[in-house]
Amino acid sequence: MSAKPAIRHDWQLDEVQALYALPFNDLIFKAQTVHRQSFDPNEVQVSSLLSIKTGSCSEDCGYCPQSARYDSDLTPEALMPVDKVLQAAQLAKDQGASRFCMGAAWRQPKDRDIERVVEMVQGVKALGMETCVTLGMLTDAQTARLKEGGLDYYNHNLDTSEDYYSEVITTRTYQDRLDTLARVRDAGINVCCGGIVGMGESDVDRAKLLIELANLPKHPESVPVNMLVQVEGTPLMGTEQLDPIIFIRTIAVARIMMPESRVRLSAGRNNMSDEMQVLCFLAGANSIFYGDKLLTTDNPMTNHDLALFDRLGIRSGGSSYA
Repeated sequence: MSAKPAIRHDWQLDEVQALYALPFNDLIFKAQTVHRQSFDPNEVQVSSLLSIKTGSCSEDCGYCPQSARYDSDLTPEALMPVDKVLQAAQLAKDQGASRFCMGAAWRQPKDRDIERVVEMVQGVKALGMETCVTLGMLTDAQTARLKEGGLDYYNHNLDTSEDYYSEVITTRTYQDRLDTLARVRDAGINVCCGGIVGMGESDVDRAKLLIELANLPKHPESVPVNMLVQVEGTPLMGTEQLDPIIFIRTIAVARIMMPESRVRLSAGRNNMSDEMQVLCFLAGANSIFYGDKLLTTDNPMTNHDLALFDRLGIRSGGSSYA
């Protein structure tokens, strides 16, 4: 095996644009080569995602049906009981998931909420699964409590480039997101951070999003790449659909720029053909969410995912080459 590529934090826009502009076959070859230097090419890490508190969020994220500002026919639900969460985690484990992710629609949790979440984290870890939560912004004390409680990953996406951000969200600044990521990283919790494409952003915005991620002090351990799921009642409903080839190119460029990160196919898979997902795996995606829901939107059924893995000779797992 050839030497691993250097981990860089100094990517420039012209370099990333040049990657995007490569002939498709050359880009995929380069991404697959980088991928094989750190990961088993026939292994995909499987995570399951559960909404533990749904709706009534005060934020105005233009893609999100959980915002209290939009009429999306979503029924709000209070924070779930711990035992119900653990039942869902056990089911996910039985179906092959190695990581259980819990999402709550908060701008920022209260300290009492954190204690409930810590109970969930500890219960899920007792099942032998990795844990991840996404709860919004955190204080230093809340971050420390989650670390003390044994949390493995914290998800907090940048969503898009800083330049385009205000077109999507106005209730939280880009710096707010970067500050939360810094707290999590400094506390020693693994970072799960990516974005959403297909929100009407430009090619330059997609490149700048990847630059923001790759030029963080440490690459996120997980990088979810979401395709916008358009939901009736949200401002981004009716946005022009993104060319699938551009999405696949984004996966490939993310793999090249962050060679040791898990690049995850996240929201939007329900609208992707099997063939599109296969090209994403070839481009370096090596993690998925499965189950029939991603928080509030549809996801391919678990049995379909397992059947696709079988057709491809892919196995679920979580190791990388040391």
